[in-house]
Amino acid sequence: MTTVRIPEGWPATEEEARAVQDELRTRLILDEPGPPPGTGHVTGVDVAYDDERDVVAAAAVVLDASSLDVVAEATAVGRVSFPYVPGLLAFRELPAVLAALDALPCPSGLVVCDGYGLAHPRRFGLAGHLGVLTGLPTIGVAKNPFTFTYDDPDTPRGSSSPLLAGTEEVGRALRTRDAVKPVFVSVGHRVTLPNACAHTLALTPRYRLPETTRRADALCRKALRETAPA
Repeated sequence: MTTVRIPEGWPATEEEARAVQDELRTRLILDEPGPPPGTGHVTGVDVAYDDERDVVAAAAVVLDASSLDVVAEATAVGRVSFPYVPGLLAFRELPAVLAALDALPCPSGLVVCDGYGLAHPRRFGLAGHLGVLTGLPTIGVAKNPFTFTYDDPDTPRGSSSPLLAGTEEVGRALRTRDAVKPVFVSVGHRVTLPNACAHTLALTPRYRLPETTRRADALCRKALRETAPA
């Protein structure tokens, strides 16, 4: 387990964080298709918090994309690096997530975030922010539609509908199980939306949520439990 310190110069105010978002958003690459589903590695990242101790734990779990077997995993624990502000959650999570990714012993391949990419009020959620900082292809697969609207997809697995900010499509509501509530897929960096949806379906052979998210969620919660009280 890696211990994380808040990086020097990390934004401390909402104004500073939004300025960073505005600058980094210009570096997004949205016209690359991304790796084919079912090939190479795919990595899930997730975080868990202990608000009483002001501690965050992050996990990165690498799967073989064809078999979904675990190839490698790493965790990182540190102090929460930013106050809770809707739309700026990446600043709370990224130091620990980056440390967990850095601790992996193998290439991560595509990174799947439990959250948002373009489906974000400022079009720069965690998946986009992480992608720009690392250069990795990233997508966001979220459990709810945030502030956006959508029509319910058809019942069969694989059905989808646009996730909309007004008339702008910022992602897709994607049915990963027949007649089960959809997940909400958005592009992060260096992946197209159709490919992001294809990856999500490849990662959900049995459950609503991607195996990447399920395994990273369990691991970061375990790391948080094992962290000695401050």
